Amino acid sequence: MNTAAATATTPDIARYARTIEVSRRIRWDIDRDVIRGRTFDLAHTFLPDGLSLADELPFLGAAEHRFLSQVQGRTYANMFGLVERFIGAKMLEVSRDHWLGDQTALEAIVRFTDEELKHQELFRRIERLAGAHMPAGYRFDVSPNDVAAFVLGKCTWAVLALTCHIELFSQAHYRASIEAADGLSPLFKDVFLFHWKEESQHAIIDELEWEREDAKLATDAQRDLAVDDLIALVGGVDGILQGQAAADAAYFVGVCGMAASDERAQQVTDTLLKAYRWQYIVSGALEPRFRKVLARLVNEDQLARIQAALAPLSYAVPTRAEAMSAMVQ
Repeated sequence: MNTAAATATTPDIARYARTIEVSRRIRWDIDRDVIRGRTFDLAHTFLPDGLSLADELPFLGAAEHRFLSQVQGRTYANMFGLVERFIGAKMLEVSRDHWLGDQTALEAIVRFTDEELKHQELFRRIERLAGAHMPAGYRFDVSPNDVAAFVLGKCTWAVLALTCHIELFSQAHYRASIEAADGLSPLFKDVFLFHWKEESQHAIIDELEWEREDAKLATDAQRDLAVDDLIALVGGVDGILQGQAAADAAYFVGVCGMAASDERAQQVTDTLLKAYRWQYIVSGALEPRFRKVLARLVNEDQLARIQAALAPLSYAVPTRAEAMSAMVQ
């Protein structure tokens, strides 16, 4: 093991210590602070238009528009529960480098992992609450363990890159879209307020660990392979999004009584896929902090390969220019 690469530096230790201090101060409980005995009221929107892109389907009535936001909001919560399975596992793995090293860094990562386990439980609870009130027929058949096995089969550099991407876009979504949205379910908004509070600290650790892992790569050839793995992970995420967009569209169309052969049904499917690609891939790729770190860790050719892989998805941005600009500032 490269001891120099595995040991946190003094400035880094200060950043790990800061995440511990904030983690202690903002610590929250699922029942006491988030759910508080509440349930979902289907008179409210779940996911705002800046994320759901429901406003790009002008033929939807008000009730259909709201229901589409609820379908997407349910999937949004399930997707975070899905990815946090592999994030927690990877953080436990990288903590090994700190076992006999700086204990501040170790504590920061242990706290991170504990919070990710709590988030998984929160999102399982949210799925049960949503399922108790929404019409039957919704499906989210993606196995967290199968996804984790695929992701964790890639190199640590790529997994940490994907993790940093996810936790930065989750913050951008809350700040730019969820926090300021009118008419949103108070419970749904609180779920992502409290999630955001802890993810803000996790993103700092993601960046520190990604850069520490990057220091272990001695050659461009090693980093080329890591970039290959990152591109493969993005492709895997997109495969999940294609399947879930089709499932959510079928559910929405069925509940709304829209014929599957109706041209509008295809527009719903296309818009859902566009929205999911925006939410889970493109908004993160455009996030300034992520772009800055990535550009620092790869060379021009490697960055160009990543951009080329993302190019087919680049259409997936909100039609409203102000929604996109707010998300990526």
